[in-house]
Amino acid sequence: MAHILIIDDDESTRYSLSRMVKRMGHTSTSAATLREGVEKASSEEVDVVFLDVRMPDGTGIDVLPAIRRSASSPEVIIITGYGDPDGAELALKSGAWDYMEKGCSIKEMRLPLIRALQFREERNTRAQAKSIVSLKREGIVGSSARLMACLDQVASAAGSDANVLVTGETGTGKELFARAIHENSPRAKRSFVVVDCAALPETLVESLLFGHEKGAFTGADKVREGLIRQADGGTLFLDEVGELPMSLQKAFLRVLQERSFRPLGSAREQKSDFRLVAATNRDLDEMVQAERFREDLLFRLKAFTIELPPLRERREDIKELARYHTDQFCERYGLAPKGFSPEFVDTLAAYAWPGNVRELVNALDRALNAARFDPTLFPAHLPMDVRVEVTRSSLQRKTSCDEEPPGGGSYPLPKLRELRDRLIEQAERQYLQDLMALCLGHIPKACELSGLSQSRLYALLQKYGIPKSG
Repeated sequence: MAHILIIDDDESTRYSLSRMVKRMGHTSTSAATLREGVEKASSEEVDVVFLDVRMPDGTGIDVLPAIRRSASSPEVIIITGYGDPDGAELALKSGAWDYMEKGCSIKEMRLPLIRALQFREERNTRAQAKSIVSLKREGIVGSSARLMACLDQVASAAGSDANVLVTGETGTGKELFARAIHENSPRAKRSFVVVDCAALPETLVESLLFGHEKGAFTGADKVREGLIRQADGGTLFLDEVGELPMSLQKAFLRVLQERSFRPLGSAREQKSDFRLVAATNRDLDEMVQAERFREDLLFRLKAFTIELPPLRERREDIKELARYHTDQFCERYGLAPKGFSPEFVDTLAAYAWPGNVRELVNALDRALNAARFDPTLFPAHLPMDVRVEVTRSSLQRKTSCDEEPPGGGSYPLPKLRELRDRLIEQAERQYLQDLMALCLGHIPKACELSGLSQSRLYALLQKYGIPKSG
């Protein structure tokens, strides 16, 4: 017997769904607000949640991740009176089991509930039967709903030999996920061969992939095994597959279909039993429309697709990522572990990270080099471009919240030089305040850490009215 939670502000919908659940032999509880629904999901053992989108106290999709993170991790079926393709996409990416319009009959709502319960029962049975160990996820840090949904897909993909396409912006960790698929698969003990399609020299690309016989071309003084052959029994990872030359796409399509290839200069074909994982930050569907990527190859690549979220869409993971990578850097550089000031964490969370996790890691590395032997990281240790952008965003938000001037006019936009000078002064003042606090007013120590001469430091302290002591 399953327990179903119905979160909907419409009494007739709650009543109809409760009756359907009861006739199916299950139990149900209801909630008329999101707050009440989240509380019940957190305090009760729930298998499936029917969740309305438009509620008096908010939007159902906003609380979907919180419901999925609750102890019983229920499946969530979105029900709405206002069908919205973008909303449906967001709901599914946030972990919803299904997305349905309220115009559907109760009978139509019954089927997704049956399927969700079937999936849940099979998954629990499989986990108990196999005593599954924790997923190997080296380097993949975080516990947000978006990330956990991707890791669930990794676990599913690892159990099959289907081709996998990992998509996402630059720096989101596509190779880490590709390696996780390999490490959790039956092929884990064999080779993981990386092919960087963006770095393949066009004149040598066939030789590198397929290998060649001695004398196949000028300079081929010995037999060379290609990367496809090296991946036999293991995983072949095509990184930035969108950069694969058109001239090679047809040949590689045949390799995928037959798992066979012919080295350059050879009269015989060779076999390679590899599992393919590809990754790209490009829109391959758009490239197909522009005739820059073969449609038949794309169909082969995306038998299983994992779309990685950008870091700005899983900000709750930033602190954990910062802790993990800072500890790694400290160990590598032989430094004592660093503490984080609250303002340091706030600044990390406020930045948009267009370069995603890769940019965050680089910023932390630079912060460690700036901090040297300081025990605590402050915003002043972060790269200036990060601090300036956070300050600019804060000022823009403040301006947008202010009332419009009388007469409907707009606030005057400052000259770029004035804005730059203002931001630099703010950054310098904050840095000096953090510096003197860290050194407890000890001038020689402050000079040593900042690299400033004593006269220059005194001048700056006087400029910003910061107390000093000798």
